[in-house]
Amino acid sequence: MLDAYLSRIGYTGSREPTLATLRALHVRHLLAVPFENLDIHWKRPIVVDTQRFLHKIIDERRGGFCYELNGAFAWLLRELGFDVTLLSGRVPTADGGLGPPFDHMALLVTIDGKRWLADVGFGDFSLHPLNLDGGNGEYEIVRGEEWGVRRNGKTEYLFTLDPRELAEFAPMCDYQQYDPASSFTKKRVCTLATEWGRITLADAKLIITRDGVREEIPVAADEWDAVLAETFRIESPASFDRRQT
Repeated sequence: MLDAYLSRIGYTGSREPTLATLRALHVRHLLAVPFENLDIHWKRPIVVDTQRFLHKIIDERRGGFCYELNGAFAWLLRELGFDVTLLSGRVPTADGGLGPPFDHMALLVTIDGKRWLADVGFGDFSLHPLNLDGGNGEYEIVRGEEWGVRRNGKTEYLFTLDPRELAEFAPMCDYQQYDPASSFTKKRVCTLATEWGRITLADAKLIITRDGVREEIPVAADEWDAVLAETFRIESPASFDRRQT
């Protein structure tokens, strides 16, 4: 399974649990595995289970949202000998508030006594792990009882350093995929970092950001599945069914 995972993300480098390895794995994961919520709209239950995450990412060559992506990445890092802790985060809401605990999952990776925030499950986020005790360019770590990540002055999410277990995220995972109030039930999204920027397929448009220049291309409802397949090599159940008939 470990070899298959590394092959899935196109990683062929060192397997030693060093900062250089973590940084390389983090980038490769973000360039290979999309952040997407498609199963929610395809009525396919998302279960908080590591083996389910691995099957989806490796065998189905899919992506997922934070619980799946960071849950699987935590498994990968532990298999390689890293010290990994699951963290609970809270994401700002549209009305200016904050989501509840377990709204987001991130990872604390400790290497030679230094702490790093790893996160391959937040969509448009840092390509590299963030140093909890130092500078991070456009990203700022806010320290306190509840820590935070700011990007160019905007809060991305808050988190605590309390160690969490995977099962603790199950209730919020259910909320995110079933509750009408959840942002994930309101629209489809599939997004992937690239060497030159990011490509995102949202409900009615394809967004291509190349070297800081953003282009939006309208996508009609009857074109969406085809654009998804062409851009991300993900086939919708409806497309699969049509192909089988």
